[in-house]
Amino acid sequence: MTAHTAPPEIKTQFDALLSEMVQRGASDIHLRAGSAPAARIDGEIIRYGEERLTPQQMEYFAQVMMPTQVMWGTFLEKRDADFAYSLPGMARFRVNAYFQRGSVGLIMRVIEDKPIPTFEQLGLPQSVFEELSRHERGLILVTGPTGSGKTTTLASLLDHINARDAVNIVTLEDPIEVLHRDKKAMMVQRELGADTQSFSNGLRAAMRQDPDIILIGEMRDKETVEAALSAAQTGHLVFSTLHTQDAMRSINRIIDFFQPHEREQIRQGLSESLVAIVSQRLLPRKGGGRVLGMEILLGTPTVKECVKDADKQEEIKQALQEGGMRGMHTFDQHLARLVADGLMDEDEAMLAATSPHELKIMMMQASY
Repeated sequence: MTAHTAPPEIKTQFDALLSEMVQRGASDIHLRAGSAPAARIDGEIIRYGEERLTPQQMEYFAQVMMPTQVMWGTFLEKRDADFAYSLPGMARFRVNAYFQRGSVGLIMRVIEDKPIPTFEQLGLPQSVFEELSRHERGLILVTGPTGSGKTTTLASLLDHINARDAVNIVTLEDPIEVLHRDKKAMMVQRELGADTQSFSNGLRAAMRQDPDIILIGEMRDKETVEAALSAAQTGHLVFSTLHTQDAMRSINRIIDFFQPHEREQIRQGLSESLVAIVSQRLLPRKGGGRVLGMEILLGTPTVKECVKDADKQEEIKQALQEGGMRGMHTFDQHLARLVADGLMDEDEAMLAATSPHELKIMMMQASY
């Protein structure tokens, strides 16, 4: 590795490359030595040009985004880094820099610099999300795999509240992806590394900052889960994410952070604080593009009782299936609706289904 000395013209070349890929519709950008620049567009990796990037180019690109010697030195020591990079007027990027076979690699999530989308624009059920945004306390989780739009959904929820309510909102993010400006609410956005050392530390500090609403970028460990549940139970509305596929797995993931002798107490705390679990995935849209598929579990009295009692956990699926009047549905029920509305092909829906057999029956029933 050379000193922190990227030539000035490198930034111009790098920003031009990123701009071109954003304009082509990239959701994620992949740059590594030995390969041509690549981007994920509508779910597929597309290569950009034929020229392969060199280790020297990759080192310079990373230096452009880590402009201080301290950032660069920390990256060289730890061998990976998460941070944000911005192209004013174009986009922001959530960046993961790493080493592979001795050279630098970069993966960049694109957050376009445009107004935060509304519930309707994202395909979120308006009445359900309006109701969620009006809760004064409790825990709301948005879950799904990487690249499923969790950050955008949460940004839409916060922006909706920001425009409506005079409250204090504190976010803890790694890194900050969507910039919120004060509307009716006060917005405090803190970034891991730059502003606080961990989600759990930042959350403890947030409790002394007169918050009404707290967003935790991700519940990664036992300490963060405990602090989040404590905040939700003491009169705050807490939003967070998990990398889980559905509501059942989300509940199990939270409980699995704890030792067996602690789990009864955590079930009790989770059942008392749970407002909703929204599990989502971005799926191939019929005719091109992506469409949002989701499962919505609401913290009804029945669901809370099932969360509290480990022997009743399997009954959560039944509550999901039968909770349509309240706005609940399973992922497969939503897939069937997307097919019926002409937004997805049946074959693509079957590939995405939790239970292809159950989905097939739903689609057959919908055709009559």
